[in-house]
Amino acid sequence: MVNKTSQLLVVFAAACWGMLGLFTRQMAAAGFTFAEMSASRGLIVSLCLFVFFFITDREKMKIKMRDIWIFAVMGGVGIALYNVIYFRTMQMITLSAASALLYTSPFMVTVLSALIFKDKITTQKTAALLIAFSGCVMAVGLIGAGGVAAGGDINTSGILFGLASALCFSQYTIFGKLALQKYNAFTVTAYTFGMAGVVLTPFCDGGHIIMLMGESSLNVLYLLTFALLMTLVPFVCYTKGLEKLEASRAMVILFVEPLTSTIVGRIVYGEALTRVKIVGIAFIFLSLIVLNLRSPRANPKA
Repeated sequence: MVNKTSQLLVVFAAACWGMLGLFTRQMAAAGFTFAEMSASRGLIVSLCLFVFFFITDREKMKIKMRDIWIFAVMGGVGIALYNVIYFRTMQMITLSAASALLYTSPFMVTVLSALIFKDKITTQKTAALLIAFSGCVMAVGLIGAGGVAAGGDINTSGILFGLASALCFSQYTIFGKLALQKYNAFTVTAYTFGMAGVVLTPFCDGGHIIMLMGESSLNVLYLLTFALLMTLVPFVCYTKGLEKLEASRAMVILFVEPLTSTIVGRIVYGEALTRVKIVGIAFIFLSLIVLNLRSPRANPKA
């Protein structure tokens, strides 16, 4: 039986991530670099969790040294490297194209999950993935009423970078499943973000971050909200949701993120919401319905 609570946790996490643009735009305008944003939120998230563990349950601070590599991959590749490559992708091609390429990651997770965890690649999952990806492409504006959107500057390098960002992003889910077989969701989140912060710190100017925070209390508020409400809470929810969800199923649900971004862009920034985008949003909802359809012959654990 599919765990509905776990699905709702993943939906909530995806919705939070879909609103990240509201804060990254404000922080970028204030002078924060993308590396500084990512490193700061990683270290803040990790520090908060370790303080919480120290006060409530110190056993959650313990991991085996032989498992460090799992968190190194999740933090260094699934978060830190993904951010760097994705930001580079957005400089090389249109934002809509970059977003669409990023969401090829569910396909990668489905294949890798089948190889690593022996998850079944069912017709139902494949159909849900195809519907969700089609909806994502339309919702982000890559496809217009007259066909492929004009004015894009997609090039071979940009496409390869976009696919690389998707591959990096998929590692958080893949290795997250592996880590959750041994550790609590909070422990996994704490060490993963700690690793991400450590990896990105050499590319940041600590003095510059302190200067920006000293200039305005709003900058402090933006950073804390970005790190806690838009990072810590959704990542704990997502990691917790992974405990009882197949990685491939979780990745389909994550298509709620571009759906949320499209809606936020329309409401907050007045970005155009065309008929094609509305159809794309409907497709994403349809994919979630397809994913949860029950077959009388299906194994309830599949």
